[in-house]
Amino acid sequence: MNTRAALMLSGGLIFYRLMAATPAFAGVHDLLIGLDQKVTYGANGPVTGPSGKDAVLVMDVSDPAKPRIRASLPLMNSLLGPPTNLQITPDGKLGLVASSVVTQQEGSVWKTAPDDKLFVIDLNATPPKLADTVTVGKQPSGLAISRQGDLALIANRAGKSVSVLSIENGVVKSLGDVPLEQEAAAVVITPDGKRAFVCLNLVNKIAVLSIDGQKVTYDKTMDIPSAIFPYNIDVTPDGKYVIASNIGAMKNNGDAEVVIEATGAHPHVIGIMSPGNSPEGFAIAPDGKTAATAMAMGSGAKQGDWFKTKGGELAVMAIEPNGGLTVSGFASLGALPEGIAYSADSQYLYVGNYIDEDLQVFRLARGKPTQVGPAIKLPGQPASMRGPAR
Repeated sequence: MNTRAALMLSGGLIFYRLMAATPAFAGVHDLLIGLDQKVTYGANGPVTGPSGKDAVLVMDVSDPAKPRIRASLPLMNSLLGPPTNLQITPDGKLGLVASSVVTQQEGSVWKTAPDDKLFVIDLNATPPKLADTVTVGKQPSGLAISRQGDLALIANRAGKSVSVLSIENGVVKSLGDVPLEQEAAAVVITPDGKRAFVCLNLVNKIAVLSIDGQKVTYDKTMDIPSAIFPYNIDVTPDGKYVIASNIGAMKNNGDAEVVIEATGAHPHVIGIMSPGNSPEGFAIAPDGKTAATAMAMGSGAKQGDWFKTKGGELAVMAIEPNGGLTVSGFASLGALPEGIAYSADSQYLYVGNYIDEDLQVFRLARGKPTQVGPAIKLPGQPASMRGPAR
């Protein structure tokens, strides 16, 4: 073999090995974690302070049992919105993060005010970086990206609307808002991209949106009654069932998971169950076999409240073929658990504890969660967490 041929072969082998060791788009193995440093907890409950120290973490979970932080971006995030205000596009190229509220000082008191910003993160930059900021509706909260990766919807609480955004060639563009006339807390898009379901949290209903390409419409007559205060929502991978997580009438009352038959001309409730108290964090596994909720219990309550608890609780539920939910296992969580996410293979669960400023990792075996190692300390309070849309 001549020298030139040997060099070409050697170079080709090196290139091949690098490609084999490095995923085409690193973001497909990431979680986004939003840190809110504006709201802290004391003996008398939450205290609002100045902005300036929030961040969004990019967490590499390519080894699902050993998450590691690969980037931290100084971007606003908020506890005062569902823990689903961020998501990664299916191809792993972009991360979208909605900034729900900012804080403003009035005399000696800091108060919150609605924000209207969506941050677009380039996850394939080294390190990941902010690529764009898009103006959306007021107090953008729950966010969803279509499985096709070409559309995003954001539920706006103060805006009483859903913002519609196109995603094309790395560019995210606002297409306007769909009025709902009610506060909207969270949204999910069905796998076929033809419908979306929205939590109308203050009126205890789930709105149904029709999607035709980039055209999104709302028919109020399709609203579905839910339990008390629907605040989080997800859909099974086959698109058959939507499950709304309802956090109840506070003080550990009326908390429930509501199962909706999502197909057909008239989506409707087919089941309801209660895994426990305050199931704010909620997610369905990529394989559709289980769902999990991070329940706050009374861990965010004031000292002296009768329902005060030291920590929260994780509940894992089996999803039956008929849409029924059955709790298969529990595990102890830290104080005020918020964000929850599955690994891509559905074998691991990640839960962020806001007050304790840490991340717990659980391995699932036959629906039962077992914690893997000690909790991982985070550089702030995790208010939200999510991986790629699937």
